[in-house]
Amino acid sequence: MTLNQILYFQTVARHQHFRLAAAELSISQPSLSRSIAVLEEELGIILFERKGRTVTLTKYGKLFLEHADRILDEVRLAQKHMKKLSGNAGHVDIGYVFPLAAHYIPHTVRRFLSTQKNKDVTFNFHQSHTGEMIRGLKNEKYDVIFGSYVEDEPDIQFVPILNQEMIIITPVGHPLSKKEQVSIHDLEHYPLIGYDRTSGLGRFTSRTYTSYTLHPNIICESPDENAIASLVAEDFGIALVADVAILDHFKLEKLHLSDVTLHHTVYLAYLRGHYQIPAVRNFISFIKKEGTSL
Repeated sequence: MTLNQILYFQTVARHQHFRLAAAELSISQPSLSRSIAVLEEELGIILFERKGRTVTLTKYGKLFLEHADRILDEVRLAQKHMKKLSGNAGHVDIGYVFPLAAHYIPHTVRRFLSTQKNKDVTFNFHQSHTGEMIRGLKNEKYDVIFGSYVEDEPDIQFVPILNQEMIIITPVGHPLSKKEQVSIHDLEHYPLIGYDRTSGLGRFTSRTYTSYTLHPNIICESPDENAIASLVAEDFGIALVADVAILDHFKLEKLHLSDVTLHHTVYLAYLRGHYQIPAVRNFISFIKKEGTSL
C-alpha cells in the first residue's frame, strides 16, 4: 500500500465518482480504477459498491476512510512542520552547563530572537554537565551545546566563546580574606570543596592542581557553583571556582589570585559536517559573531 493509493481512495470516496476523481488527480480514469482494484486486492476487502458511473463506500470502505483521513492529515502536518523547520522559523535544542543558566543563555537567546529573521525560532533548553551533553550531541538530542572542551572528539567542532576567571571563595571572615595577597598554594592549607571530578571544571581544576604540584585536602565534590557556594557559605571549606553571577547570591568572600592568572574557557560545540536546518546554522553564526561579547 502506498500513500498515492490512500490519496486516490480518499479522492474517489469524496467525489463518489471515478471520472471526477481522476480529473482532480490528473490521472486517467483506467489508471485510477486499476489502483483502487489493487488496493482492494491488497486489503482483501471491497471498499466501493459500483453503481453505473457512481460509486458508494461499503461499510468497510467507510471504516477504511477514517484511517485514510487520519494518515493523510498526519502526512500534511508532517509536511507543514518540515517546511517550517526548513525556513527561518525552525527549532533549536541547546544544552549548557549550570554557570551559563542565570544570565548568558537567556540573554543570548533573547538577543538572537530580537532580530526579525529569527523571531519565530523556538528553543528547548537543557541544563547538564559536559559529558552528558557530548553524548547528547552525538545522538542528536542537542543541536548545539555550551560547555568545556573535551579531547579526542574529532567529530565535534569546539569554538571558544567565554573566558571565566578562576577565584577562591571563602566563608565571610575567613583568615584568607584578611590576607593582602592570596596565592594558589593557600588552597593546600584549608579543607577544599571541589567540583565533581567527571565534570569539565572538575577535570580543569584537577589539571591545575597537578601543574602547580598542589595536594589540596578535598573533603567533598559538588556538581556546580551553586552547590559549592552553599557549602562554602556554611563554613564547610573553601573552593577554587569560576567567577559566575550565582556567587553574588551567597554570603561569602571572593578572592582573586595574586600569583597566577587562571581562566576556564567555555566552548560552543556542534557536530562537524552534520546537516543543520537554517535556524541552527543562524544560531551558530550568531554565537560566533556576538556570543563572545554578551
